Amino acid sequence: MQTLRNGLNFTLTTKLGDLDLLGEVVGGGDYHKLLPHTFIVEAFDEKFRCVDLPTLIKLKRAAGRPKDLEAIAELTALLEEKQR
Repeated sequence: MQTLRNGLNFTLTTKLGDLDLLGEVVGGGDYHKLLPHTFIVEAFDEKFRCVDLPTLIKLKRAAGRPKDLEAIAELTALLEEKQR
């Protein structure tokens, strides 16, 4: 439990896939700064906040990790399709 109290960001691997729990995001700041760029998703009888596509693209560019950079083209295509 001490690890959770002291930690800020966690990357977990679950049976359903990878899950990033981020207390602060490179290029985006903390929860309160990102809040205006989120929407609510309901799944598994719970409500979750997710960042919108333009913000997610910005965050992935700022992170600069290979897996993030690979996802940018696909996310940009999704955003363009959504805007049509």
